[in-house]
Amino acid sequence: MEERRADQEQRAPDADETRPDLANAEPAAAFAALFDTYAHALRGYLAGRVGVDVADDLVAETFLVALRRRASYDPTQAPVRGWLYGIATNLVRNHVRTEVRGYRASARVFALREAGTDHDGQIVDRLDAQRHTRRLADGLAGLTEQERDVLLLTSWAGLEPTEVAVALGVPASTVRSRLHRVRHKLQAHLRTNEETRDD
Repeated sequence: MEERRADQEQRAPDADETRPDLANAEPAAAFAALFDTYAHALRGYLAGRVGVDVADDLVAETFLVALRRRASYDPTQAPVRGWLYGIATNLVRNHVRTEVRGYRASARVFALREAGTDHDGQIVDRLDAQRHTRRLADGLAGLTEQERDVLLLTSWAGLEPTEVAVALGVPASTVRSRLHRVRHKLQAHLRTNEETRDD
């Protein structure tokens, strides 16, 4: 996660690039600059959500949708980054069923591996990691779409709550309260699973 943030800081745009006037700009030049500035970070966020292969398609689709909707972006309201992540997140929502099925399938696979493996030295360590992954996958699958979006935009994309608010079209206070609720929900889920395993 620190590598991702360092990469984002390294690619941080100049202040005048954060709020371009897309409605009145030459589309080819404006979107070439937007792509150069934001595509890499968007791809990283999307790859974490839906996988590398789908991420490439969604990055392209994000900029295509942004180009079509460029007149709807108001540079006086917020930086363009939040607007782009909002488009990307809406595209990801089209893949939510697949994403949740993937989390559940991962949980089942890890459970099957766990049931059929000997418990010596290295295997125990690997099983502990698999159990943790399974519990986390179960927890992520149990979140609502809105909760998952807030968590992943914050943790994977590295957006600030105000940027997440722009991306999702909700107040920043709503983002903060959802993030707080999600953290407690996941901690409780992990704790409950740990206690169940110990019994």
